[in-house]
Amino acid sequence: MEPTYSAEAEQFRERIREFLAGNLPDGWAGLGALPPEEVKPFTDGWRQKLAANGFLAPSWPSEYGGGGLSELEQVLVAEEFQKSGVPTGGANDAFSIQMVGNTILQWGTEEQKQHFLPRIISGEDIWCQGYSEPDAGSDLGSLGCRAVLDGEEWVINGQKIWTSAGQYANWIFVLCRTDLDSPKHRGISFMLCPMDQPGVDVRPIEMLSGDAEFNETFFTDARTAKDNVIGGVNAGWGVAMTLLGYERGESASTMPIMFGAEWQKLADLAKANGRSSDPVVRDRLSQTFIEVEIMRFLGMGTLTRFLSGHQPGPAESSFKLYWSEYHKHLTELAIDVVGAGAMTSESTAKTSFHCDLPGSSNDAGSWVGAFYNARAGTIYAGTSQVQRNILGEMVLGLPKEPKPPA
Repeated sequence: MEPTYSAEAEQFRERIREFLAGNLPDGWAGLGALPPEEVKPFTDGWRQKLAANGFLAPSWPSEYGGGGLSELEQVLVAEEFQKSGVPTGGANDAFSIQMVGNTILQWGTEEQKQHFLPRIISGEDIWCQGYSEPDAGSDLGSLGCRAVLDGEEWVINGQKIWTSAGQYANWIFVLCRTDLDSPKHRGISFMLCPMDQPGVDVRPIEMLSGDAEFNETFFTDARTAKDNVIGGVNAGWGVAMTLLGYERGESASTMPIMFGAEWQKLADLAKANGRSSDPVVRDRLSQTFIEVEIMRFLGMGTLTRFLSGHQPGPAESSFKLYWSEYHKHLTELAIDVVGAGAMTSESTAKTSFHCDLPGSSNDAGSWVGAFYNARAGTIYAGTSQVQRNILGEMVLGLPKEPKPPA
């Protein structure tokens, strides 16, 4: 069962398809089909076309450079872009637009909106996220990065880790402790900090695949303006949770499309390798297909709440938990389908933060990379263990686990 839309919605969908047909190269097969050296130039040019046509930040009001689209129109844009295998923005726009941009729209002052949002659209400001720390990963309440007010500037000292795509950014939204005497979830402020200054040091973290998507970020007397606090001093926890809701809630309609296409890719490989007649492989393919369908229905529930004006909240953790655990199951099956070749293949995957880019090759190297990436999926954006705690305590109302005796 697919969601049904009104005639007006389908007319808007046709407008999106006409835009795609008129702006994509002939023979377009998906971003992953491009040679590696062509991905960034294409994406940069595509981003400019999206901005000019109101598709880069479709939910934002037009006065800030957005498309001013309705909730339903935003969903239709996301669905058609996903089906066509084209990006919805640049490499850092998940942080720039979906996360910090939406958060500024909800929590920022008018001056902050007027200053930062158009600069995000133009690409002048490119953002990354400064949440996790070595001793405060998914438990953000224990963070130790500090900010002290010095006249008209905040002075920041501390360390953040797992700064995705931080090497491409020139701004970072960072959670800082601004009151040492408050309980751990209080006394935290949500700050916007420029990275092009001597006090910010970004160091790459090389992964098993050889890539370096993540970084450590060190702040040593880094400075940002006094007014670059979103939501008020010592009120950053609520702002931070709003941002995480955007991080986890808005992709529910498109990710089942993405994972469904990836499942079909694996089914095709199993058939080509002569493994589709193996009863165990067939059983596991059937099981993962069922899991994709469940994900689709979960996404439809999230979509229904979104279209009804529901703001993202802790319940969206169920979707993040589900897809990240599912992807482990699928990629484990993929390695078994590939067989012994997986032991000698290097990763050739051109991954997003979820799976291979549309149009990528269907071979051992691609699936080895997806297998690596699936492990990270149960950790980034909140570990599976923390997602279960959020759902148990904040959604189901279960009692918190007692602390062990000192």
